[in-house]
Amino acid sequence: MNVITATALPPFTLNLWQDLQVMLSYDFMRQALLAGTLLSIVAGLVGYFVVLRHQAFAGESLSDVAFTGALGGAALGINPFLSLMITTVVVALAMGGFGERLRGRDVAIGTVLAWVLGLGVFFLSLFTAHVSGTGTGFSGVTVLFGNILGVSADQLRTIALVSGGVILVLLLLARPLLFASLDPDVAAAHGVPVRALGLGFMVLLAITVSEATLAVGALLVFALLLLPAAIAYQVVSRPFAALGFAAVLAIAFTWIGIAIGFYTGYPSSVCISLLAFVSYIAVVGGSGRMVKIARTKKEISHA
Repeated sequence: MNVITATALPPFTLNLWQDLQVMLSYDFMRQALLAGTLLSIVAGLVGYFVVLRHQAFAGESLSDVAFTGALGGAALGINPFLSLMITTVVVALAMGGFGERLRGRDVAIGTVLAWVLGLGVFFLSLFTAHVSGTGTGFSGVTVLFGNILGVSADQLRTIALVSGGVILVLLLLARPLLFASLDPDVAAAHGVPVRALGLGFMVLLAITVSEATLAVGALLVFALLLLPAAIAYQVVSRPFAALGFAAVLAIAFTWIGIAIGFYTGYPSSVCISLLAFVSYIAVVGGSGRMVKIARTKKEISHA
C-alpha cells in the first residue's frame, strides 16, 4: 500500500481531471473510492428507510454497540469485524423484537447504552495493555473515527460481498417494506408480514452499520447513514426517486470528503460527515425559508 505523509501531499490544482488522475494513481485511493462508493450506496438506501420508519435512534444505538463489539473481538482475539457483526445483529434483533415496548423508556435505554460504551472502553484498555502491547489506544481511535484511506484489499472484498448482499435483499423487500413503513396497519390488513419485515430490516441496518464502521468509524457512521437520506426525504416526494437520490448524495459526500482528506491531510471520515452535516443544515434552512416565504405570500394575498 502506498503511504503519503502530510509533507508529501500532491498539490491541488484547478484542473479537476488532473487532480482525479493523481488520486487514482495510488492503489489505496482506488480502494478507498471503491469501498466508499459501495458503502455509500448501502448507507443511502438503508438510511432512507431509517428516516421513513423513524428509527434514527436505533441506528445511533447500533453504532455504539459496533464500537464495543469490534474492541471486544480485538481484546478476546476474535476477528473484530465478525465480532462487531454478530454483536450488532443480536442487539438489532433484540430491539426489533421488543418493538413498541422500547418506546417511552429513554432513561433505561440511555443507561444501557452508556454501559455498552463503558464496556467498549474497558475492552480498549485490555487490548492496548495486554494484546497490542502499545498502550496508545490507536486501535480504539480507528474504530471510533475510521480510516477509509487504509481499507485493505481483503476489507474491500468483504465490503463488496456484504454490500452486494444487502443491496439485493433490500431491493427485493423494497416495495412491501415501503408499504409497511408508510402505513403498517393497512399493510398488515393486506397480509404484509409487517413484524417479519421489521426484524429483517433491523438485521440489514445492523449489517450496514457493521461494514461502514470499517471505513468511517462507529461515531461517524451515523452521519453517512442518516444525513443523505434525511436530505433526500426533505427534497424528493416520490419514495423510489428519494431512495436513489439518497444513494447519490452519499456517494457525492464520500468522494468529495475523500478528495479533501487526500489533498489536505485531514481525516476523510470527518470531512465526509462535515459535508453531510453542512448540506443538511443548508437544505433544512432553505426549506424553512421557502415555507415562510410561501406563508407570507398567502397572508398578503388574503389581506
